[in-house]
Parts: sequence; C-alpha cells; structure tokens
Amino acid sequence: MSLLQGKKALIFGIANDKSIAWAIAQAMHRQGAELAVTYAGEALEKRVRPLAESLNATAILPCNVTCDEDIASVIKHLSTIWDGIDIIVHAIAFANKEELKGTILNTTREGFATAMDISAYSFIAILKEAHAMMQGRNAAALTLTYHGARKVFPNYNVMGVAKAALEASVHYLSEALGPEGIRVNAISAGPIRTLASAGVSGFAHILNQVEGKAPLRRNTTQEDVAGSAVYLCSDLANAVTGEVHYVDCGYNVIGL
Repeated sequence: MSLLQGKKALIFGIANDKSIAWAIAQAMHRQGAELAVTYAGEALEKRVRPLAESLNATAILPCNVTCDEDIASVIKHLSTIWDGIDIIVHAIAFANKEELKGTILNTTREGFATAMDISAYSFIAILKEAHAMMQGRNAAALTLTYHGARKVFPNYNVMGVAKAALEASVHYLSEALGPEGIRVNAISAGPIRTLASAGVSGFAHILNQVEGKAPLRRNTTQEDVAGSAVYLCSDLANAVTGEVHYVDCGYNVIGL
C-alpha cells in the first residue's frame, strides 16, 4: 500500500516547477495523497495552477499568508469538500532582497517584521486555523528551514533569524498540538537552487562550498527533501514530533 493512501494534504509554497514544495507535492501524490494547493497571488497562479492540475489537485486556492482572512478562507473551503486534513506542508519564506546582502546591520525594522511574518508566523497562523480539521487523524504538519538558523552563512542575515524563530515555533507547536494527536516537524534542507534562494547574494558560492565539503560530496536535490517529507508525514513517523530533520548530504556535521 502507498504510504499516504487516503490522506489529504494541503500544500503552501509552490512557486514554480523548481520549488521544493512542488517536489513534495509530486512525491505525496505518488504515495496516494489527495492534494489541495495554494498560490500567493495572481502573478503566481499562471505557474502554479497547471502544476496542481497535473496532480489532479482537489482544490487550487489563493492565499496571502500575511492575511488571516485568506488563511481562514482556504480552511473554510476545504471544510466543505474534505472531512479533515491529514497533512499540512508549509514551504514559505521571504525577505527583502536588499537585506540578503552585506551584514545583518542592513536589516530595517520593516524588513525584519516582513521576514518574521511571512517566514515564521505564517506557520503558526495556518495551524491555528487548521488544527480543528486535523484533530483525531494522526495528522502531521511540516515546514522547511535551513542551517542558517543555527550557523552564520554569508548574506543570509535576517532570514537566518526568521528561520531560527521558525525552528523554535516547531518545538512549541509540537507541544501545543501533541495532545490533539498532531505532529509538527521541520526539514532543514541543504542549499538548493530555487526562486527563493536566488535572492541570496553569493548563493552559488554556498552551493560550491557544500558540494565540496559535505560527506556525500554533492548538493541536496528537491527530490531528496521530498522523500523525507513523505516519511515525516506518514504513519512511519508516528512517534516523531518537534524535530528538525537535516536533509543536507551531511554538511551540518562538518566542523572544518
């Protein structure tokens, strides 16, 4: 039997066919999950809708995660067509491009608030709205982080701070939602070429460094992350919650 047969998965964060969220959606579809997909505004709809339709997504919905009403609208719509939600994937992050160069001293007050709202608080906001539909289903929520939350990487700056807040949120959410049978985990993925990573100044240098020094001597792929996402959201991971699971070809264990 497929690992996710009969499960209903809501995916946030697909931007194009290079997105980690897209690889996760494909892997979950292959494992039997029924999908609902969101997109962030009309500009992205033309990219996201054909992808979602290719996986026979049950719902393809707009959602600006900085707007509580948008999040509520997505969950309300799903409540009319699904009896519950088994999986939520949160693959959303954003910081102003000009603040992803130089040092963290370039961060503005407004830019800090934006990065924290979209990259960290949105995970809490989504689960606050969705957890009632996740109760009693051995449900799982998953978000994506990066080692820049724990160690300094050039130009990552405010995004590293936002990812650190996201990882702390995973711990607190796992405790808050655990009594309801909902597991909450994160994957810390190695650097991958995506629309989001393109905004980090000097990203190609990070890729080269990781490829040369990671124990597996290669960079992580979207499919690598998707495989671990399937595991963490399946019944195989029934006792796993509050974890930050590294999928980075082992780079995080290297000291020098």
